[in-house]
Amino acid sequence: MQNTNRKVFDYIISKTKIYLIIILFLLIIISIYNNNMIFPSVIMYLLILGYTYFANNKRKNEISETLQDLMLNVDTAAKSTLINSPFPLIVLETNGKIIWRSSTFVSEFEKVDINSYIDDMIFEIKNDIEKQKDIQKQKFQSCIEREIAIQDKIYKIVGRYVSSRNKDKKTAKEYMVILYFIDVTENRTLQQKYKDSRSCVEIIMVDNYEENMQLIDSEEKAQIIAEIDKAIFEWTNESNGILIKTDRDRYVYIFEQRYLEEVKEDKFSILDKIKEINTGEKFQFTLSIAVSNEGDTDKDKYKSAQVAMDLVLGRGGDQAVVRENEIYRFFGGRAQEVEKRTKVKARVVAHALENLIKESDKVLIMGHQNPDIDAMGSAMGIYRLAKSLNKNAYIVYNGQSYALDTFKKELDKNEEYEDLFIGKEVAMENIEENTLLVVVDTHKKNYVEEPQLIDKVEKIVIIDHHRRSEDYIENSILTFQEVYASSTAELVTELMQYTEVNVELKTIEAESLYAGIMMDTKNFTFKTGVRTFEAAAYLRRCGVDIIRVKKWFQSDLSNFNKIADIVKSAEIVNQSIAIAMNNQKEKDVSVVCAKAADELLTISNITASFVLGDMGDKICISGRSLGDINVQLILEKLGGGGHITLAGAQVEGKSMEEVREELVNCINDYFS
Repeated sequence: MQNTNRKVFDYIISKTKIYLIIILFLLIIISIYNNNMIFPSVIMYLLILGYTYFANNKRKNEISETLQDLMLNVDTAAKSTLINSPFPLIVLETNGKIIWRSSTFVSEFEKVDINSYIDDMIFEIKNDIEKQKDIQKQKFQSCIEREIAIQDKIYKIVGRYVSSRNKDKKTAKEYMVILYFIDVTENRTLQQKYKDSRSCVEIIMVDNYEENMQLIDSEEKAQIIAEIDKAIFEWTNESNGILIKTDRDRYVYIFEQRYLEEVKEDKFSILDKIKEINTGEKFQFTLSIAVSNEGDTDKDKYKSAQVAMDLVLGRGGDQAVVRENEIYRFFGGRAQEVEKRTKVKARVVAHALENLIKESDKVLIMGHQNPDIDAMGSAMGIYRLAKSLNKNAYIVYNGQSYALDTFKKELDKNEEYEDLFIGKEVAMENIEENTLLVVVDTHKKNYVEEPQLIDKVEKIVIIDHHRRSEDYIENSILTFQEVYASSTAELVTELMQYTEVNVELKTIEAESLYAGIMMDTKNFTFKTGVRTFEAAAYLRRCGVDIIRVKKWFQSDLSNFNKIADIVKSAEIVNQSIAIAMNNQKEKDVSVVCAKAADELLTISNITASFVLGDMGDKICISGRSLGDINVQLILEKLGGGGHITLAGAQVEGKSMEEVREELVNCINDYFS
């Protein structure tokens, strides 16, 4: 109050002084021109000063009385509003002690131990006060705003700090907290009802429908189709949605979001029900399912579900994915991929790739980081295709891969490949408007040899056999990703057989492709189909020396002893899974770990193996299985990927023991 009065009085006095100075200045001018006016001017000015003093004092008293009455009325209104607040209201000390509560608060929480609900806020209040001690010169404007559930109601708590009187200005200010409890239960209930009533779009697709139907007798087709329809209709009926069969192998299902959690908790049991349909043959029907609730309209949600479906199909089918808040959550995916018997897609892709190469000025070929012989062999095949079309082609490779040392020595004997490999800087310089980038043996943007090239090049082609992950390269103009294939080398070999130009593979190129197939199939044991042997036969006709390729995979005695020590240290978890660790930091640690994981599978009663290796700045994991356990699903949770029988991951910023503990948790989650 005193501060307000002082400001008003200072304002009045400052304006009065200005008027007195102006009057004095005018009287001086008059006296200069007329000396007889000096004495009257002095008398007049003294009278003016006296009147001004009297008038100012009177005005001060009137303003003071008016302000006092106004402040008194405001204080009375504020206190009345505080006491009779329609919202429950309490005043707290910063230690959590309640020093006053309104009558509305008392009646609202008469049977509730309110202290147990506000204890969590006390810690936040104390932290705010501690921060204030460091910035006492600044005005303290911190406030509290949060929602809590008290019994069957939801309250929005709005709080503000109020400084209490502190006569000793040298010490820090003391604060109280005023908390308002605003009942927002009805509001939140309406929000939840609106959210629950929003639609989700689900696409259901029968995997390999056409090919499977060709294997069934005509008289049994109608019955099996009816069983598939019945199983899907019964499963979707549980969530009261609308199911439409848009094609022989495709369904669109729209349901309310309130049922989405139930669908996820059910873990898409329809995936297993479809497999139980008796076909009388040595195959099972499987489904691919994609669900999305992202988008403002059902059309947007359908497009989002379609993108998710492409991801599911790229992972081999037999699984479901839910896209929610830009996050993918996968279910199922434990069945082996089924080899496609038709080669129509390979022919189409071969012609498209050939045309893209013809239209390009340069071709850059790139595999994944720390490339293996599958990536390098595939790159060599694409290189020969580009050279057959008279195009300049280069392989982007930084030279850091122990697994390729033997192959590189063989390649260096031929002068033709002297300028084949280029590094990142040279690759960036060679990029032009009409440059084509072919990515082989990976589709993950952050896993390619040089990720910056992805953003620099406009035309990108992807050839890969791995299950699609979330961080795939989105801006490719042509993608040939078949998860049934044993290796990328198998896919590249098929492509070269269907191009219009006659591709004549050099012996070293054919051997690198053969080595890629041989490595990924573990000597034609895993993921080996009819098309795998057809590709191998084609390469054999191109002059592959199998004995020389076999020597590329030989280990020296030192590495063999390392592998033996790793196998010896293995521990068994979940009765049939072996986990071993390689603590030696060497440049070939990933290769040794992979070979050790393969070796562990030769032991009886072991269905899957994981070997951890210390690469210095990160921990690598090599996972292998016989097909009963999907190691890709397990390592995917650690940022890795691969296939059901072969997968890998690299974890940064953690110790070997920490990564092992996370791996065990992922294995337990897989079985749960």
